[in-house]
Amino acid sequence: MKKGIIIAIIVLAVLAAAWFVFLKPAGNTETVVRVVTNALWPPFEMVDEETKELTGFDIDLTYAIAETEGFQVEITNLGGFDAVVAGLAQCQYDVAASGVSITEERKANMLFSDPYYAIGQILTVKEGVTDLVNKEDFAGKTIGAQTGTTGAIMVQDWEAEGLVSYKGYDTVDLAFLDLKNGQIDAVLTDNMIAEGYANSLGGLTLVGELYSSEELGFAICKTNTELQAKINDGLKKVKESGKFDELIAKYEL
Repeated sequence: MKKGIIIAIIVLAVLAAAWFVFLKPAGNTETVVRVVTNALWPPFEMVDEETKELTGFDIDLTYAIAETEGFQVEITNLGGFDAVVAGLAQCQYDVAASGVSITEERKANMLFSDPYYAIGQILTVKEGVTDLVNKEDFAGKTIGAQTGTTGAIMVQDWEAEGLVSYKGYDTVDLAFLDLKNGQIDAVLTDNMIAEGYANSLGGLTLVGELYSSEELGFAICKTNTELQAKINDGLKKVKESGKFDELIAKYEL
């Protein structure tokens, strides 16, 4: 085999390992919507351990909307949520289906669909820890969060106030693993995500009240108002058909 061919194969292998693209027909195959996600946020987006396919509430909802509106979706799974937000803000993708909270700051760089789910930020600690419940209890402690998320922004604000130390993570699973191993004192993230990791990893518990009231939506390239209208129309029809409630029940939301 020629040296140039070997190099080409190696380059392709590296690129394939960097991200995964999932293509699934949904209606008109002439229109392909580029969707991006960070599939480490169960039950909203994750990779099935057996099939290695993307699954989760956001993923199924994306396909349902695409089928209703008659377009095809190509889903790219990136390794970090901050990369999802940055790529969408630069319109490298058309839509982000990744549990994106609708905020005024993000609205400056992207469009949003109508909200489809309400969440809030909550703290998770190791089981057996009884003296860390409310925000004030964490004075001098280290709290982890995934870089680029609303949880990370909140912890950084707490750090600026002189209350806690912030530790950022590229992926939220690493934050929870560090917490379980005693490397940090808590993780701040969406309540549904926290419940998912507490149940799957064990030895963790959610404490205190929700520190925010947020709504999730599909983030959309800021120049594509036509796609925004289609997604809103599809979301409405999926809800009216009963499919939305089926997905809520399927993922126990």
